[in-house]
Amino acid sequence: MIAPKSFLRELDDAILRGSAESREKALWYATDLLMVGRFAEEEIWTFGEVIGRLADVIEVAARARLAASLANATHAPMNVVKKLAFDDSIDVAGPILERSERLDAKTLISNIRTKGQPHLLAISKRKSIPSEVTDELVARGNREVLASVVANDGASFSKFSFLHTIQRSGNDSFLAESLGFRKDIPRQMFQQLIAKASADVRRKLAQERPDLIGPIQSSVIEVAGALQSRFKPATEKYFAAKRVVTARHRRGELNERVILEYARDHKIEEVTVGLSLFASLPFNAVEHALAHAELTLILAKAQNLEWETAMALLFLGAKEHCIKANDLDTMKQEFTRLNRETSQKVLSFYRSRRRPPSAEWDQRRLPQLHSV
Repeated sequence: MIAPKSFLRELDDAILRGSAESREKALWYATDLLMVGRFAEEEIWTFGEVIGRLADVIEVAARARLAASLANATHAPMNVVKKLAFDDSIDVAGPILERSERLDAKTLISNIRTKGQPHLLAISKRKSIPSEVTDELVARGNREVLASVVANDGASFSKFSFLHTIQRSGNDSFLAESLGFRKDIPRQMFQQLIAKASADVRRKLAQERPDLIGPIQSSVIEVAGALQSRFKPATEKYFAAKRVVTARHRRGELNERVILEYARDHKIEEVTVGLSLFASLPFNAVEHALAHAELTLILAKAQNLEWETAMALLFLGAKEHCIKANDLDTMKQEFTRLNRETSQKVLSFYRSRRRPPSAEWDQRRLPQLHSV
C-alpha cells in the first residue's frame, strides 16, 4: 500500500526541482499505473493528489490528453476529475463533462452556473442527464446548447424543462421539430408546442409522428377557435349569401358540386355559409379555417370532399388565389394522408368545446338591413 504523506512530500520536491519534461513523464507514469491497477479508495485518492498536482504545472495540451484518458475511467480520482471538469480550456474540460460518470448532478449544476457555453454544450451531450441538470441547461444555455439537449434522448425533461423550451422555441422551426420528436413529451406540452409552431413544423410532425396526428389536428382546431372567438359584424354581402345558401340547403340542393362552383367563382361568403351548414360549425370558425391550409384540408376530409373541391377551397383562401405548384403537391399529399375518421373526430372535439351561436345571438350581431 502507498504511504500517502511521505509520497506526496517527495512528489512536491520533485515538482519543485524537476523539469517540464520530467513532470510530464511522472504524470503519465502515475496515470498509467492507476489505469492498470486495482486500488482501494484511499490509494486512488493519493493517485489523484499526484496527478492533480502534476496537472497544475503542465501545458494545456497535456491536460487535454489527461482528460481524454480519464474521461471513461470508472475509477478515476474524483479530485482530479472535478479539477479537469472546471478547467477554463474546453479542450480539457470537454471530455470529462461529456463522458465521465464520476461527475454527480451537483457538480454538473455548479459547472453550468459558473462556466461558459462550451462547457454547457459538452454537458448537453452526456449519455444520461438527470432532470435537475436539464433544467439548468435549458434555462442558461444558448440556442446551440438548447438544441443539443433537446435532441439528446438520454436527457430527462421535467415539466419546467418542456415549458421553458417551448417558450424559447418561438420562431425556431428546428428546435420546435426536435422537441416535437421527443417520445417523452406529454400530450399537454405537445399541444402547447403545436399552438406556437409554424405550418411547416405542424406538417412535418404530422408526417413523422403519425401516433400524434390526432392531437396535432385537435390542437390546430382549438387554437383556431381561440383566435376567432370574436365574431366580427357580418356584412350585407354575407347576409344575402346566408339567405340564399340556407334556402338551397332547406330545399336539399346544397351539395359538394354547389360548394365547388361557389369556390371556383370566388364566392367566399357562399362557400363559408355552405360549409358551416355542412359541418355544423359556426360561420366564424369556417371563415378562419379557409384562411389556413391545414384547417381547410381537415375540414374537407371530414366532409369527405374530393381533392378537386379541397383544392378549390385552398385557392379560394390563398393570397391573391395563387398557390405554388410545389406547395400544392405537398398539400395534396397531406390531404391524401389525412384520415377521414380522425378528421371527423377533430371536428366533433371542436364542436363539444365551442357552441355555435344561437339564432338570437347571431341576429344581435347582424346589421338590421331589412325591416321585420
